[in-house]
Amino acid sequence: MEIKKICVLGAGLMGSGIVQVCAAAGFDVTMRDIEKRFIDNGMNTIKKNLARDVEKGKITREQMETVLGRIEPTLDLKEAAGDADVVVEVVIELMDLKKKVYAELEEIVPPHCLFFTNTSGLSITEMAAITSRPERFIGTHFFNPVPVMRLLEIIRGQQTSDETVEIAVAWGRKIGKEVVMVKEAPAFVVNRILCSMINEAFFVLDEGLATPEDIDKAMQLGCNHPIGPLALGDLIGLDTQLRICEGMHRELGDKYRPSPLLRKLVRAGNLGRKSGRGVYDYGKK
Repeated sequence: MEIKKICVLGAGLMGSGIVQVCAAAGFDVTMRDIEKRFIDNGMNTIKKNLARDVEKGKITREQMETVLGRIEPTLDLKEAAGDADVVVEVVIELMDLKKKVYAELEEIVPPHCLFFTNTSGLSITEMAAITSRPERFIGTHFFNPVPVMRLLEIIRGQQTSDETVEIAVAWGRKIGKEVVMVKEAPAFVVNRILCSMINEAFFVLDEGLATPEDIDKAMQLGCNHPIGPLALGDLIGLDTQLRICEGMHRELGDKYRPSPLLRKLVRAGNLGRKSGRGVYDYGKK
């Protein structure tokens, strides 16, 4: 199957990043969200990213305009997905919400359309099961910022067909990603390892073994990590980190129990950089 038109559902950081790399690879892309302000923010982010590439000499002004010309922002789901070859769904990491989106899409998309769900750890098989096309359903896990990060995890569901896998892998490579195929399992590969490390850092902090700064410094200097685990948790979002840990705990047992300190911070609304405060205070000058 030849992919010509892609619909991306979600205009946030991840969604707009996926839109950008798809348009840059030559695909026509619709970017749909539920409010105009989300769409506007997404388009502004893409324009800023491309303008930065122009300033650095990576692309020309004409190439930037060509990429932007391939993107159609919209609030209308039927307009966005009605003739799409692929729908890349990038809504919030809540299973019930994602299932609701696919129930709506089932009434809109053409029979040949493939569903790519972007998730950091939810079950591909469970989502696919509520559709009439589980063989044309596959998982993707992009990394932030999408235009910069080279990795793409592709996750096969229980009923995903070989053809869908082949199409998804070829698409991932065309948009400039290094593809890693992963069997379905809670949190896949990267987050299974990474979020366990971040969660353990919260246990270490809660036990008072070292200050946040020294925990991060120890991992940066001792393991050559570019950013410490607590600072990385703040960057990812502590609410996102908690959801991933809860999913692993539910599926894999007590070894993956979320840190009580992580829960407290999320309950307090200290979600990391996006809220201005997490482990660290980002309101300080």
